[in-house]
Amino acid sequence: MTLEKWENNEEIQIFREYLRIPSVHPDIDYTACVEFIKRQADSLELPVDAVYPAVESKPVVIIKWLGTSPELPSIILNSHMDVVPVFPDKWTHEPFSAHLDKEGRIFARGTQDMKSVGTQYLGAIRLLKASGFQPKRTVYVAFNPDEETGGVLGVAEFVKTDYYKQMNVGFSMDEGATSPSDVHLLFYAERIRWVLKLKVSGTSGHGSLLLPNSAGVKFNYVLNKLLEFRESQNQRLKGDQNLDIGDVTTVNLTQLSGGVQSNVVPPLFEAVFDMRLSITLDLASFEKQIREWCAEAGGGIEMDFLQKESYVAPTKLNDSNPFWLAFKKATDELGLKIKPIVCFGATDCRFIREQGTPAIGFSPIINTPVLIHDHDEFLQADMYLNGIQVYKKIIRNLSEV
Repeated sequence: MTLEKWENNEEIQIFREYLRIPSVHPDIDYTACVEFIKRQADSLELPVDAVYPAVESKPVVIIKWLGTSPELPSIILNSHMDVVPVFPDKWTHEPFSAHLDKEGRIFARGTQDMKSVGTQYLGAIRLLKASGFQPKRTVYVAFNPDEETGGVLGVAEFVKTDYYKQMNVGFSMDEGATSPSDVHLLFYAERIRWVLKLKVSGTSGHGSLLLPNSAGVKFNYVLNKLLEFRESQNQRLKGDQNLDIGDVTTVNLTQLSGGVQSNVVPPLFEAVFDMRLSITLDLASFEKQIREWCAEAGGGIEMDFLQKESYVAPTKLNDSNPFWLAFKKATDELGLKIKPIVCFGATDCRFIREQGTPAIGFSPIINTPVLIHDHDEFLQADMYLNGIQVYKKIIRNLSEV
């Protein structure tokens, strides 16, 4: 396509309009997103609701495409409206301008993560409706808030509402990941996130002394044990080409505080660790091991879990899951290469899976530099339009199960 054809393409225009809404953390006002989605629903002649599961400032916006057999469990197509912060001086183009260059690249925060998916769902439904197709199962398109800050006031609360229960969701699709190759990554599970704060107490006093059981010495012991474990996971990853980052446990020290003056040994150090636990790790044994390391260090170490997720069963990708079979049939017919992996980060899918509902994360973005959360995030226009065709096939198949 030429620049003019991209600029005049209705689907590209809709996508760029959505991108220009600065729904960026912190303190997002979702009003413009809600109004945009309601306009899209009106253009599709579909009903739309805004639900506020936690607080009035955090809406879940749901478009409903009624099926011919609405008593069957429904399909929900999830995406999130929020995007992560930007550093405008690091961008070639203004991050919310949705600048379209002569190569067809659309530059904006949210092009890859993940406003594209939300409007691609709608583009696919537009094509299906135009062809006269009517889904057997009801299809919901949900636009969710605050995924980028953990989803705790978004989907985590939404799945507890009567509204969600009445939707009778049988299968969910949500975000995948941009792929730099021609292989589509498919998430069927997510690692378990723990955020652990260690409060390490010890002997305090003058900085010129060799005090016993100081907080620094104790912390050093536990830190070394955790870093040794971290290195064991690194070696596993390096030693087995079949493993991805989502198959191992990551432990990273992300915050450290303590002390008030250089010549005073402080009575307390606090350290925060971000842990993403493999779905094959024995969680109880791992926690027990950390507690033992704290005791070996000399005690006086309090473990405070700021976040402690439980194990959630992966979505089955076999003959027992008819939605997987329908999805795979669509991608096979489209000739797509699919690689199922455990998600290395966290998405709203985990809240759906916790309800016992099969859910997969999928993105049609391939052969594209991975710029999720990065400067100069972009998506090529033809890649975006091709994704609509991909979702058209997938949504059709899923709704016919």
